[in-house]
Amino acid sequence: MIAKSRTDLSVETFLVLRNRFFDAATNPSRYSLRDKLNTQDDPFDEYVFKVLETGLRHGVKVAKANGPLITPDLAVYRPARCNRASRADLRLDPSRILGLEVKKLERQRSGDIARGSGLDYNTTPPCGTVRIYDLDDVVLDVKGYYLFVCQEPVPGARRTYRLTALALCDGDLLNADFDHYVSIVGRRSKEIGLGTYGDGANRVRPMMVFSNPLGATFLDRRATLIHARNHLETEYPSLRRVGAIERTVPNESTPGYRLFHCYRDRRDAGDDRSFHKRDPFPIPRRSDRTIARGRFIVHVRPSR
Repeated sequence: MIAKSRTDLSVETFLVLRNRFFDAATNPSRYSLRDKLNTQDDPFDEYVFKVLETGLRHGVKVAKANGPLITPDLAVYRPARCNRASRADLRLDPSRILGLEVKKLERQRSGDIARGSGLDYNTTPPCGTVRIYDLDDVVLDVKGYYLFVCQEPVPGARRTYRLTALALCDGDLLNADFDHYVSIVGRRSKEIGLGTYGDGANRVRPMMVFSNPLGATFLDRRATLIHARNHLETEYPSLRRVGAIERTVPNESTPGYRLFHCYRDRRDAGDDRSFHKRDPFPIPRRSDRTIARGRFIVHVRPSR
């Protein structure tokens, strides 16, 4: 059996979240959130932090972003295994440290997950490696994971909610191009001195849209861990491998692919048949041109 001080933190995180948000019979559990204070405030992120801070054991610490507009939202780490470790080890070893970004979604009246065919990631693209900083403000690149949830209000109960879908994903499922990630999160030039009076500026901020795993129906209404390793069951008997997701990697010659493995708590897996899905995430039709802003129309017709 793997030593408790060396377990995969993504697995530990998944098990704690699954056990808080679902009961033994896989029914969603209720929870309450405080009121939202402002646009950037997110009570659910704060709640996830508290759940992990309380639930994780064996020398595991949880840190949250120290301000708005900072990614990832959380870091889960073992200080004893991070201190004096090489940066190469910290980048590759999720038993030492990982970054966790939380993506909270709602359900449409149709019953489908909102934004199922493409999710806004704002100014930071998702990636299987994310950039944080150490105590000396030196770059520290670590494994990135993404928590997707569908939160629904409990009818008749103020500020009380439940999760009807949860997926904790290796960020490489969404994007493995770290160079692209760095090109976006690093310093960029902006345009200043604009307009008649020269006091305008264009921040040239990208708005990133990537896949939403909960848009795939086989991940909806379930709690799933999506991981690069295919034998987690041998180390974590409470998990059961229920399927795989294959993502095509196009290039100029022969396309390749990346394979990820889906796990669920054995209590949740039941009699589910194993699946193998190739490129399962919905993608809308897209153009390389932006869409013009909406037009304000008044009911007048001046002479030509």
